[in-house]
Amino acid sequence: MQLRDQLQQARCTHPFQHLGLQEHEGKVSVTAWLPGAIDVVMVDHDSNADICALTRQPDSDLFVAEISAKPRPQTYHFRVRTSETEFDVLDPYQFREQAYHAVHYVDHAPENLYQQLGAQLIEVTTADGKPIAGTRFAVFAPNASAVSVVGDMNYWNGTCHPMQKTDMGYWVLFIPGVKAGVKYKYQLKDAHGHELPHKADPVGFSAEQYPSHASTVYDHGRYQWQDKKWMEKGRAEGAQAAKYYQPMSIYEVHLGSWKRPGDVSGRRYLSYRELAEQLIPYVVDMGYTHIETLPVSEYPFDGSWGYQPVGMFAPTSRFGDPDDFKYFVDQCHQHGIGVIIDWVPAHFPEDGHGLARFDGTHVYEYEDPRKGWHPDWNSCIYDFGKDTVRQFLVASALYWLDKFHIDGLRVDAVASMLYLDYSREDGEWIPNVDGGNHNYEAISLLQWMNREVYEKHPHAITIAEESTSFPKVSRPVYEGGLGFGFKWNMGWMHDSLHYISKDPGYRRYHHNEITFSMVYAFDENFVLPISHDEVVHGKGSLLRKMPGDEWQAAANLRCYAAFMYAHPGKKLNFMGNELGQSAEWNHDGSLNWHLLEFDKHAGIQNMYRDLNKLYSKHPALHELDHQGEGFEWIDHGNAEQSILAFVRKDKQQRTKVYMVSNFTPVPRDNFRLGVLDEGNYSVIFNSDDKGYWGSGYKVSKKCKAQDTSWHHKPFSVQLNLPPLATLFLLYKGD
Repeated sequence: MQLRDQLQQARCTHPFQHLGLQEHEGKVSVTAWLPGAIDVVMVDHDSNADICALTRQPDSDLFVAEISAKPRPQTYHFRVRTSETEFDVLDPYQFREQAYHAVHYVDHAPENLYQQLGAQLIEVTTADGKPIAGTRFAVFAPNASAVSVVGDMNYWNGTCHPMQKTDMGYWVLFIPGVKAGVKYKYQLKDAHGHELPHKADPVGFSAEQYPSHASTVYDHGRYQWQDKKWMEKGRAEGAQAAKYYQPMSIYEVHLGSWKRPGDVSGRRYLSYRELAEQLIPYVVDMGYTHIETLPVSEYPFDGSWGYQPVGMFAPTSRFGDPDDFKYFVDQCHQHGIGVIIDWVPAHFPEDGHGLARFDGTHVYEYEDPRKGWHPDWNSCIYDFGKDTVRQFLVASALYWLDKFHIDGLRVDAVASMLYLDYSREDGEWIPNVDGGNHNYEAISLLQWMNREVYEKHPHAITIAEESTSFPKVSRPVYEGGLGFGFKWNMGWMHDSLHYISKDPGYRRYHHNEITFSMVYAFDENFVLPISHDEVVHGKGSLLRKMPGDEWQAAANLRCYAAFMYAHPGKKLNFMGNELGQSAEWNHDGSLNWHLLEFDKHAGIQNMYRDLNKLYSKHPALHELDHQGEGFEWIDHGNAEQSILAFVRKDKQQRTKVYMVSNFTPVPRDNFRLGVLDEGNYSVIFNSDDKGYWGSGYKVSKKCKAQDTSWHHKPFSVQLNLPPLATLFLLYKGD
């Protein structure tokens, strides 16, 4: 096929061999491809002197000239005349070395991926030292026969800017003059020359919403961070280990439905900057230590809540641009709040502009559907065995910590990555080389990701949503673990919610469900989650899970929440739990903030606020969340009365907080509780307090230990236990 036809049909694979300055048999020529041009003159860019006029080839937009001037120009541009206008344009095809630079180091370290690929704003320098700003585009499409950049810079004409294919499967081109804010995509032809849907940049840093889904050139150097103190504190020696001993009470948020602006349509979202103004003060007031957002990686479908991402390097533009998201994180840090984001490396959707069959072949996903197709979510599964895919995913993890100062990644759907037979019947999956069901490739990927995160970003943590008993999820890789910092305790969540949903009259038969978690509580570094997954799809809100009349349901919720805050493990609550919201969460609406006009809901909110502050204030409630020395049973066998009691201790074993829960509506007067020390005790929390819409059942604020052994402890105190209530007692000493 002639060069003219290749260019007209956007089938040119190696434009650097044909366009720009070319030398052949001692002769130097210049070739330009300029659709729509009538006259073209080559001009020395430094001196602005004309070099030569180019001749248009018959029936073509190709212009060619032989150059006799010596020395040849170091940098040049074309003066172009069309039927409508005249303009100057620097020839992209003279900047070959600058374009190739994108792939020189990309495979050396995962972070090089987002520093080299995508749309990188760079400057090149002329012989006279003049800077030329532009954007270097680089994309991995090893099996494509041709790739072009299309966008605002060429009126979305796929014939204008063919990219150069490299030996490594990357396609590159530097286009001068392309600035931040320019929209673009890639036009690809598969191995057979068939045109594919225009693809968004897999390493794009920003993107438009439907219908274009176009990527946007973005300048990461523009935003000026103001969180130096926070970041230095997180990077200080010993800071990483200290996170296990510090309070962590996480407020899980879906940014699009936490609160909606009061416009008529109700369809507008709060922006990242509006969320900074409204959400952060609320979180601070409520005493949470961290915000965890549902995925912010760009995603096409609102109903996926972000769990079907296509832009693993782009914060969703639903709420603003990347600088706006940086501002939100920055403000969180300046107010003492850590930011965790949900990160989804398990799968991606089939949307035409995304990663699926990116160059006509399975570049990112397993080819065999028995490994590459997720039956639960109708999505593609990353090929965890490909080096390029592994680097892509690890680079994405590092990118959010690096460029956005994120403090933690909660990794979604880890179990689906670990098991080849996840949600599959016999014959629907492929065993590993040993005949088992573990995906060794995914396991090694997660280990690599965690090693990279903790080595390069010591301020950060990783959290696994892993729903099985896979061993050592939150143990170091050098001990044979997956290397996560923390793991969601899905067993505790399931068992405790099943227990609390029972009528109190039947709880005596399910007592082991509320105590069983302590059998394995210190096997992992657990986070106790009451997450978004528990308040959707017909499961009902947290309040609706509670049995009994209106008062009893609220009392059950308060009793359960206090039990959760005393139980070993960091805490996570989905937004709306703290309001006692009656309705299931609806991602298309807002939380029911109007409920706070009612004493019941305001009382539940007050209780969560106090629990957060008590949890952070008292080291006994958080310092040894992951070590057995911080916990001791007082009474775990009282199934008949459905009463539970234990004590939490700090690292020095000096401060002790006792918890006793009465999971029945029957008050227990003069209940005797065994304690470890003689001296004075104070009730520092009572979920039945009138300020929480409790009954205000009479409970003495102070008591003194008696020299009466009880519950196999040397001393004891007597308390009135209110109905459906949890008490915290603080040992005060003599």
